[in-house]
Amino acid sequence: MKCPYCEHHDSKVTDKRDSKHLIRRRRECLKCKKRYTTYEDVQKSDLFVVKKDGRREVFNRDKLLLGLIKACEKRDISHEIIEKNVNIIEDKVRKRGKSEIKSELIGKFTMDRLKKVDKVAYIRFASVYMDFQDVNDFKKGIKEVVI
Repeated sequence: MKCPYCEHHDSKVTDKRDSKHLIRRRRECLKCKKRYTTYEDVQKSDLFVVKKDGRREVFNRDKLLLGLIKACEKRDISHEIIEKNVNIIEDKVRKRGKSEIKSELIGKFTMDRLKKVDKVAYIRFASVYMDFQDVNDFKKGIKEVVI
């Protein structure tokens, strides 16, 4: 690791902390003695989403996050809860161990999570994901939540 102050290549780790997705290391340069922090993240292999029309695109966690944020808009749901659910969905998708996943399955995982978090957010997401066309589609969706 190169020191950001003097560019010396040797340092020692003075502290290390693990979190779910990152490793934080506090380092001290062996030359100038200044301290700095580095973060280590596991590089995940590419995961492809197969869309309904057969197109393939790289899994985009931010796209999933944005979908949940839109569904939960103006609801009493913290960003931390939304982020936690995105992590749960992404973990579920990646633990399948396959390089491709159908978008329908990601949508199902998302609806399952939203149903547990907030019924209104679930209906909002479902109305877009399942392409509700009229009031009857909304009625069917509400019945699924109530039952």
